[in-house]
Amino acid sequence: MEGPSFFDRMINHLRSTCKYYTGYPKDLGPSRVIHFNSEREFVQLLHEGNPVVVAFTIRGNYTRHLDKVLEEAAAEFYPHIKFMRVECPKYPGFCIARQKKEYPFIEIFHTPEQVGDYSC
Repeated sequence: MEGPSFFDRMINHLRSTCKYYTGYPKDLGPSRVIHFNSEREFVQLLHEGNPVVVAFTIRGNYTRHLDKVLEEAAAEFYPHIKFMRVECPKYPGFCIARQKKEYPFIEIFHTPEQVGDYSC
């Protein structure tokens, strides 16, 4: 009988080396990803003093995968780093202000002043 196929070897390699491989379910507990509701709430979160990783998303296959990766990272780095997801169709003004054309994308914020800095 032949050994494992190339695909099986590749998947096994991913599982053993990739920190955020999400091809299998994990019990991460309650979600630590914060859903964007308003820019005011976002600025208040930044005033708490922790960096905030923000995923700007739209619906699509990449977003589903990114959601799983965000969940894992948020569970690992909580409470030192906060993770937030912005659904751009619901909050177009906040997303358009970032001046990006391709979605999804991620930005890391350290201070409230960065929210108003649209030249990134």
